[in-house]
Amino acid sequence: MSKDLLKALKERRSIYGISKDHVVSDARIEELVAEAVQHTPSAFNSQSARVVVLLGEQHDKLWNLTEDALRKVVPAENFTPTKEKMDAFRSGYGTVLFFEDEAVVKGLQEQFALYSDNFPIWSQQSSGMLQLVVWTLLDAEGFGATLQHYNPLIDAGIAEEWNIPSTWKLTGQMPFGKPTVTAGEKAFQPLDSRLKVFK
Repeated sequence: MSKDLLKALKERRSIYGISKDHVVSDARIEELVAEAVQHTPSAFNSQSARVVVLLGEQHDKLWNLTEDALRKVVPAENFTPTKEKMDAFRSGYGTVLFFEDEAVVKGLQEQFALYSDNFPIWSQQSSGMLQLVVWTLLDAEGFGATLQHYNPLIDAGIAEEWNIPSTWKLTGQMPFGKPTVTAGEKAFQPLDSRLKVFK
């Protein structure tokens, strides 16, 4: 079992070329994300993660919204690379939006004042774990994905379009679809500068 998990983690990559071609059913996507949300750990069992899955036209709408927001801040003469990026994300099958419910975090800060400063940090750690779990599960099903961060630029637009509660803070966007390219080789920094073991 540990070999299967390690293999899945090793094979998970950032895939920027994705298509709308069918890989698995929408019900299967929903099942995978639901399992990830249910079983990814969180500090004090806060379960502060919130997730929105956008498929089909709703997925396209997100990247149209993002492109419109970026046009307001990126000079027109330099917009071509940004437009190409938006087209690449829009060409995918769906997007997973990750949020953290700040009301939950605030409640824990009030309940456990001694650890107050740490709860926002722990919330982000939990969100990162959930993103990895969802990413790895999607990859194992045959999808390619990347993790994007256009927040807070698109937060207000997303909140309005999909009626997102005001306490949900956007932490990342994960467009996914059937891979149309092969990921490049992964570069690694020397392990001896990143890992220490004491016995």
